[in-house]
Amino acid sequence: MNNKIFFSVILLFFSLNLQAQNSQKPNIIVLLSDDMGYSDLGCYGSTKIKTPQLDKMASEGILFTDFYVAAPSCGPSRAGFLTGNHPSRIGMEDNIHPQDKRGLNPKEQTIATLLKQNGYETALFGKWHQGNYPEHSPNAHGFKEYYGTPYSHDMWPFNPDAEKVQPPLPIFNNQEIVDYNPSVNQLTQMVTDKAIDFIDRKKDQPFFLYVAYNMPHVPVGSSDQFKGKSEYGPYGDAVMEIDASVGKILETLKKYKIDENTIVMYFTDNGPWLAYGNHAGNSMNFREGKKTTFEGGMRSPFIVRMPGTIPAGNKSEEIISALDILPTVLEMSNTKGPMQPLDGKSILPLLKNEKGAKSPHDALFYTLGNEVQAVRMGKWKLHIPHKYRHVEVVGNDGLRGIQNHDDYFIDLALFDLEKDVGERNNLAEKYPEKVKEMQKAIVKFGKALRSSKRNAYVVE
Repeated sequence: MNNKIFFSVILLFFSLNLQAQNSQKPNIIVLLSDDMGYSDLGCYGSTKIKTPQLDKMASEGILFTDFYVAAPSCGPSRAGFLTGNHPSRIGMEDNIHPQDKRGLNPKEQTIATLLKQNGYETALFGKWHQGNYPEHSPNAHGFKEYYGTPYSHDMWPFNPDAEKVQPPLPIFNNQEIVDYNPSVNQLTQMVTDKAIDFIDRKKDQPFFLYVAYNMPHVPVGSSDQFKGKSEYGPYGDAVMEIDASVGKILETLKKYKIDENTIVMYFTDNGPWLAYGNHAGNSMNFREGKKTTFEGGMRSPFIVRMPGTIPAGNKSEEIISALDILPTVLEMSNTKGPMQPLDGKSILPLLKNEKGAKSPHDALFYTLGNEVQAVRMGKWKLHIPHKYRHVEVVGNDGLRGIQNHDDYFIDLALFDLEKDVGERNNLAEKYPEKVKEMQKAIVKFGKALRSSKRNAYVVE
């Protein structure tokens, strides 16, 4: 009897100790929209799209003006955020299509993999876009729960602009296909319901929740209650529904009194797909959009909230990257990092608004495919010569316009982004020493990327 009591006491002690450890770990939520423009939120200057929930989130946390995604297209951008590495370093420099056998290597340690190893419940609801086979799936990369689409929802049989017929778009529940060709009007509601249900079930455990909205990527859609609500048509309606979804998620955290122990981050994967005209977003005065390394392709809104840890009402102009999310989360949660070195760096001092906190980056590189096309150092941005995509004829009402990938070229060009965020006034001839310094940085970084390149996983 005494032995039973003794072992019961020991078991209770370890159980309470484990609960105490878990209660100290912050919950982590990443909210990612798709193809949204920099200035499509009220707090970033929109006057035609009302986003009261995200505006409130910004007022209760910190808003960054100079945040950059890892790449200017959907799949590579996500690969960068998930691994903390430039997508070209890990073989994920190009988008994945339904027929592709290439995907994120299971050997790569994602943010979900690392947090799961630290006792976190992990879930992804929405768009994955890291590969189509079981070896590439969210479940193979640290997510215990997954419900959503394997790639962009325009990769389906009803795309009027597709160059070839696409297969039906599947909805996965973990490894099982549960539906095909879902209504685009229900996608945001679907992931919102899944996210709230996950919080309901996991509120007493540390969790990592990744909500990857399919919207406002084309074809745009919204549920009935949001149709016609925006002054910016169906695209604006879709953004407004995302905004409402964010509000519901934050209210759920408050309901369970866990919002002060939950860091919530919101950004978009790349700039707007400008060829779709009124079904595309706006990026202030930035040049170009998605699939380019101009500011319109890679600068994104970034809002972070965690009451009690992140002071309310702050705005930062420091230069940071989506690559920084993983190392920041690892530091906050006291989670062991991956075996491989990271390109990202923790920005926790910036989030906490610590005195003297600065960007951890002396240089921030813009990559497209395997090319390092530009670098930013402070106010200066240098493009080395490269082609870029330009929209010659804007589309309308869901039909794509004309995109020219071959005939537009930028020569060696230096811009002062403090005075010329639109990248129009080339100062390369005026500041040759600055150009040389930045060129050297690009060459050095490009060599480092190539020498340490790892392969994606290709299914035989």
